[in-house]
Amino acid sequence: MTPGSGFWTQTFAIARRDLMIESRGGEVFGVVLPFAAVAVFVVPLATDALATRLEQLAFPVFWLVGLLFGMQVALRQTGTETLVQRRTLALLGVDPAARFAGRSLAAALLTTGVMVVIAPLVVMFYDPDVMPDIGPSFLAVLGFSLGLSMLSTLAGDVTVGLRTRSSLAPLIVAPISVPLLIGASQTLESLILDRSTMAPALLLTVTVLSLAVTGVLTAPALEDATT
Repeated sequence: MTPGSGFWTQTFAIARRDLMIESRGGEVFGVVLPFAAVAVFVVPLATDALATRLEQLAFPVFWLVGLLFGMQVALRQTGTETLVQRRTLALLGVDPAARFAGRSLAAALLTTGVMVVIAPLVVMFYDPDVMPDIGPSFLAVLGFSLGLSMLSTLAGDVTVGLRTRSSLAPLIVAPISVPLLIGASQTLESLILDRSTMAPALLLTVTVLSLAVTGVLTAPALEDATT
C-alpha cells in the first residue's frame, strides 16, 4: 500500500493485514470458535428439556451464539491496532474510511467463518425439522456478519483509550444490533416457512447500509480524536 492508493486498494490492504495477523495468532479459530462450539451444546442445559424441544431452539441458539462471539471477534480485531500503528497509517495518508472498511471486512469474514462452522453443529445437535435453502441463508449470515462487524468497529473506535473499553463497547453494540438480529433471523425464518423475505431482508439491508454510511462519514473525526 502506497500513499495515494485508491480507496478499495487501501481497504483490501488493511483487511489483508488484519487477516494475516489473525492467521499468525490463530485466536479466532483456536480460541473463540471452540468456545462458540461449547456454547452451542451448553445452552440447552439452561432450559427445561421436557417442556422445550431441541429443534425449537436450533436457530435462536445459532443467532445468539453468532451475536455474542461475532461481537467478540470484531472487537478483538479493533483492539489489535495500537496507537503507534494508527498514527503510522495516518502519516502514510491512509484514508480513515478505507481503514474502517478494511477492518470491518476482515472481521466480517472471520465472523462469517465462525458462523459457517457452528451451523452444522447446530443442525446435528438440535436436528431442526426444516432446513432453509443454503444460498439465501448464507447471504443472511453474511449480511448479519458485515453489519455486526461494522457496528463493533465503530464501537471500538468510540471507546478506544478508555479504561472501561472492554465492557463499554459490548454495551454499545448489543442494543444497536437488534435490527440486524431481527432482519437476519426473520429472513431465515421466512425461508423456512416459505414466506416472503422482502420485509426482513430489506430491514437487514437498510441497517447494513446505514452502518456503512455512518462508519465512512465518522471515520475521519474518530481518527482525529484517537490519534
